[in-house]
Amino acid sequence: MLVEQFYTSCLSQASYYIESNGEAAVVDPSREIKHFLEKANKSKSTIKYIFQTHFHADFVSGHLTLSKISKCPIVYGPNADPKYECIISNDGDIFEIGDVKIKVIHTPGHTLESTSYLLFDQNNKQHSIFTGDTLFLGDVGIPDVAQRYKGLSKQDLAGLLYDSINMKIKPLDDTITVYPGHGAGSACGKSMMKETVDLLSNQKVVNYSLNGKLNKDEFVQELTQNLPDPPPYFPSNVKLNQEGYTDLDDILKKSLKKIDPINFKELMSDDSIVLLDTRKTDQFVKCHLKDSIYIGLDGRFAPWVGEILKDINTPIVFICELNREREVITRLSRIGFDNCLGYISVDNSTNLELYQETNSLESIDPKIFIKNNSNSKILDVRTNSEYNNGSFKNAINIPLNKIDSSLSYPKDKKLQLFCAGGYRSVIACSILLKNGYTNLVNVEKGYSGIKKLIS
Repeated sequence: MLVEQFYTSCLSQASYYIESNGEAAVVDPSREIKHFLEKANKSKSTIKYIFQTHFHADFVSGHLTLSKISKCPIVYGPNADPKYECIISNDGDIFEIGDVKIKVIHTPGHTLESTSYLLFDQNNKQHSIFTGDTLFLGDVGIPDVAQRYKGLSKQDLAGLLYDSINMKIKPLDDTITVYPGHGAGSACGKSMMKETVDLLSNQKVVNYSLNGKLNKDEFVQELTQNLPDPPPYFPSNVKLNQEGYTDLDDILKKSLKKIDPINFKELMSDDSIVLLDTRKTDQFVKCHLKDSIYIGLDGRFAPWVGEILKDINTPIVFICELNREREVITRLSRIGFDNCLGYISVDNSTNLELYQETNSLESIDPKIFIKNNSNSKILDVRTNSEYNNGSFKNAINIPLNKIDSSLSYPKDKKLQLFCAGGYRSVIACSILLKNGYTNLVNVEKGYSGIKKLIS
């Protein structure tokens, strides 16, 4: 028997491949399905089932494309209502894969259809459980992140989640491995561990939902207080996963269009089109096209695209480093942003001024910032919790995802911005530049660089 985790770091998302005696199953496949097919082809195994733990909100799953190519059924748990043909299983149903089997355990709470899958080995011994967004390592799934259930509050869902975890998962063998749907950084939980695999025995010690330190009422209060608003693209991703989407290969064929300066000027006459710069931070700082939004490919690219652009149907023209255009389109597609109209690829010889007016961004070392900060407003664009754990004197906290709506400041006055390491602050600067701010200064290395000098 083989169990392999495929982890997409940008989304903090885990998919799983299970194989036994010539048959295989995939749990919560990512939209890029090539690696699952390659895995099965290499061992000459047949993919027999695709198991979905729930309708995902934070990414577009590859279940429909994988099912079409491998000609295998998709399996959901109770209460699921997809708009395509699949198996809606019952609590306790058994599915055989080679010499092993998977048991359906309905675990509602994160969503009503949320289901975990318990894997038994060839000796009929409990081996591992795939918990989706029900149980994370050190945490649990936030209730109702993108869906609204008539007659059920977030407290009702949290209560269901408590029962699911304590009545259905906690009684399982201590020795089984927990394979969660996400790790640290995902918006589907509050404070997950960095590890992506753990034993249930350890989770019974460290996870507040399992260690018995909170009763049900206390758990519900702990889980539902200070819940963050779900990112704006989450409901759209749920709909795509529930109703269907275009295959990634077709998205790539449609979007891989190199744009020359003449085409660019014609395209950008439409104000609804977003010009997205995905290059490295220092490249954007040095020279970028006027009114472009920076979200670097080498950071948490897709989640920030979703937070900043919000609408998955937004038409996008993107700027990227040479030979990274396919990667940009693929990573946008992970969260359903499939409306790419084309791209500009850039190397050291590219003259961006051929396309339109260019700008640069002043960016300073933390040493210079500390010496010269008295005559300007200072903006910390990290999260509220990061800010509360320590910031620079006189800095005002407006998290990056609130920049558009929360900043009211004279557009010609000097404004210095920092984040944790220098990535989010450049995103914030690009948004403000597009909105007409003219005197912005980015602090390189962010608070991590500042803290080293003031501590």
